[in-house]
Amino acid sequence: MPALSRRLVAEMLGTFGLVFFGCAAIVVNAYPGAGLGLSGIALVHALTLSVMVSATMYISGGYLNPALTIGLAVARRLDAKSAVTYIVAQLIGAVLAAFMVKLIYPVGVARIVAYGTPLIAGTVSMQQAIGVEALLTFFLMTAVLGTAVSPIAPRIGGFGVGLTLFFCIMVGGPLTGPSVNPARAFGPAIVSGVMTGHVVYWIGPIIGALIAAVLWDRVLLPPLAKIAEG
Repeated sequence: MPALSRRLVAEMLGTFGLVFFGCAAIVVNAYPGAGLGLSGIALVHALTLSVMVSATMYISGGYLNPALTIGLAVARRLDAKSAVTYIVAQLIGAVLAAFMVKLIYPVGVARIVAYGTPLIAGTVSMQQAIGVEALLTFFLMTAVLGTAVSPIAPRIGGFGVGLTLFFCIMVGGPLTGPSVNPARAFGPAIVSGVMTGHVVYWIGPIIGALIAAVLWDRVLLPPLAKIAEG
């Protein structure tokens, strides 16, 4: 396994890419005539995550998400020390990415969409928002464990994870954003100062990731002892 410093740089870089291009897509969509729409924004997020996970998975695991990092630690695929430092690196990468969006795009447009900060719809309660984030993150974690972690899964890089993010955004976009990743919400929220309902983007994804992690660790993944035996 690469040294911890290399793994942390990979996590920071991968998260930077996801947050930068995801937030930038939302800002660009605010320009008259851009016409990206929900599907375009979802596709940018999905393709970026696919590439970033594929690029970093053989260095750090390509987690790029504090909720998934916590879930993988619970599933005994990551030690506690690495998990904590990964989360710090991911949050730093997210904040740097959001600052870069602020530097590149005109404030008059970017501020309208809070630099890509996910927001909860006015018709959705706090409890419903947590439920949406938890459910969608459950399936994102399932994609990670089923396509990237499982030793018997076909080697498709991060594209199974990216595709899952695509339909998560398509379904949850009008409701919570969605973030399904505390770092994706944290970076632009810090830069924009828009922290309304921000706790949802931590509680929901962590709950969803933990439920998926326990299910896969106890039921669906091959036992670690068998993996060690080869």
